[in-house]
Amino acid sequence: MATVDVDVSEFREFFSRIGQAASGDFRHEMELFLEGLGNEFLRVLQDEIIRRKVMDTRQLLASFEKGAQGNIWELTEGDLTLEVGTNVEYASYVNDGHWTNPKGVKYRFVPGYWQGDGRFVYDPSAKGGMVLKQHWVEGKHYWESALRILDKMLPDLLDAKLQDWMDSYFE
Repeated sequence: MATVDVDVSEFREFFSRIGQAASGDFRHEMELFLEGLGNEFLRVLQDEIIRRKVMDTRQLLASFEKGAQGNIWELTEGDLTLEVGTNVEYASYVNDGHWTNPKGVKYRFVPGYWQGDGRFVYDPSAKGGMVLKQHWVEGKHYWESALRILDKMLPDLLDAKLQDWMDSYFE
């Protein structure tokens, strides 16, 4: 009777590495990936705000930096949840659009002054200002645009991350 010797050492090594990955390494890698994805979204969002020529962008741009004043950044490791956003009050008006005056108000006076570059500066103590007539200001839709861009990037980013992870364990 003939016998066949089978070397299963490679299988043992493979299953050992699978066990190591399953014990938390992969989860940790995904947490790092998720945090990187949040940072990438903030970068794309800032680019869209600039590209779409949002007027006074200083406070809005700064609020879309991790740890900045007005920024929302939550990373829940247990559920792999990332929440990114801003607490800047006017961000949704700039993104979604808005009426210049409250409902039913045709005109309103806004105190302030005009700078040499044609920009109006709100100043409650100014003697002059401007009168706003009721009309719709179209939103810049920078948030949706950034989401679409990230959505297009995500498959390639995820594939590259998974390939890096697989290569680190199985090559």
